[in-house]
Amino acid sequence: MPDTHALVNEFVIKLKKRKVEGSKATAKLTAELLRSVISQQRIPHTNQAVALIDAIKSVGEQLIAANPVERDGDKVTAAKVQGFMRTGGVGLWEEATGGREKEREDGDSFGELAVGNIVRRVLHIIREEDLSLTTAAIGGLSLSAVSDDEDDVEQDGHPVLSAAAVAAAARSTLRPPSLQTLLEDLPHSAAAPPTSSSGGDSDGKSKSADKSSRSRKLKHNVIEAVNELIQDIATCHEQIAEQAVEHIHQNEVILTLGSSITVIEFLCAAKEKKRSFRVFVAEGAPRYQGHVLAKELVARGLQTTVITDSAVFAMISRVNMVIVGAHAVMANGGIIAPVGLNMVALAAQRHAVPFVVLAGIHKLCPLYPHNPEVLLNELKSPSELLDFGEFSDCLDFGSGTGYPLLHVVNPAFDYVPPKLVSLFITDTGGHNASYMYRLIADYYSADDFVVQRRPS
Repeated sequence: MPDTHALVNEFVIKLKKRKVEGSKATAKLTAELLRSVISQQRIPHTNQAVALIDAIKSVGEQLIAANPVERDGDKVTAAKVQGFMRTGGVGLWEEATGGREKEREDGDSFGELAVGNIVRRVLHIIREEDLSLTTAAIGGLSLSAVSDDEDDVEQDGHPVLSAAAVAAAARSTLRPPSLQTLLEDLPHSAAAPPTSSSGGDSDGKSKSADKSSRSRKLKHNVIEAVNELIQDIATCHEQIAEQAVEHIHQNEVILTLGSSITVIEFLCAAKEKKRSFRVFVAEGAPRYQGHVLAKELVARGLQTTVITDSAVFAMISRVNMVIVGAHAVMANGGIIAPVGLNMVALAAQRHAVPFVVLAGIHKLCPLYPHNPEVLLNELKSPSELLDFGEFSDCLDFGSGTGYPLLHVVNPAFDYVPPKLVSLFITDTGGHNASYMYRLIADYYSADDFVVQRRPS
């Protein structure tokens, strides 16, 4: 079996060089890596969950630090763009960025946010499985039905704990004193029926075996849950596409922008259900991912019309629904999306057209746009807008002002606030933007929003 450190280092290198394309692939590979870490992690008899959490946080810190979007040293400013264009042109820019401006699935340069999302999801899984096992252990040890006339009598030598006591113990999971410690510190006479002194050695061996069994069960349950997570990521497009027939109706006109596999599968699923509709595709300058999307839709038999980005406001009155993908869904219900989508959302709001976002749950991020860990945008190569040879004289210092008169800013993303989003369609169903907080509570633990190991 490959060494865990080697697997982690290999994946870190892929993240730094952006060899993994798309948030779905990034999320799936991250989950598979963390599954390997868990399966190879040796955990003690006590505080097994804490040991697993520390191991996952250690790996998670490395993976998140490898994110070229979030690292301060890789934040690309407009001035840096101008410097590259002046000194070496497009070739030097591509060399310096490692060719990272290449478009990916869903145009996704925010696949690295998916890394943090999956790390937090796995940490939540560990906490949930440990809480489940601990609650079951307490229940099996001391929670028993008490007859009306024996409220205060111990049954079969076991003390009776109230539901409140069990809940209080459960709330202390992973916080000192841990539930594991509480169980171990129970008096011997309370934890088990009295036994003869000659059975002491046997009882000690039984206790040790129970600890070992619980340790194996925790790892097994966590790995099974991570397997389910990987399966959910792999099938998210299909789960979202199954809902298409509920939202797209006969003879409707759909507008979209950007090239998203999720959107393609969603539209094609509606067509397979014999729904006849037309798709308006905004071309998505300057990368023109709309051209790629239109070609794919035509190949799948959908009626498609390509329009310029500047024509969106003029055409929106003919549209019944806007359906788009997203790079990331933030905790407040806002989305990070391809550049130009904020303009489309504003046009849709002005004409009361539903603005629907398709996104797998793995894109749901528990962070807010104002969090310092989140970089809302990234600047792409100026060569997508201007020819360096034609505009080189405008980008030098010949003006005598000490800086060029022409600046080139080519952002990759837009932030669309939650008030402009009508509906999220995820692999778990449709949700309003205001419901994101509930999903975050279901899939993440507040203790893991900042992935950082405890100080030793």
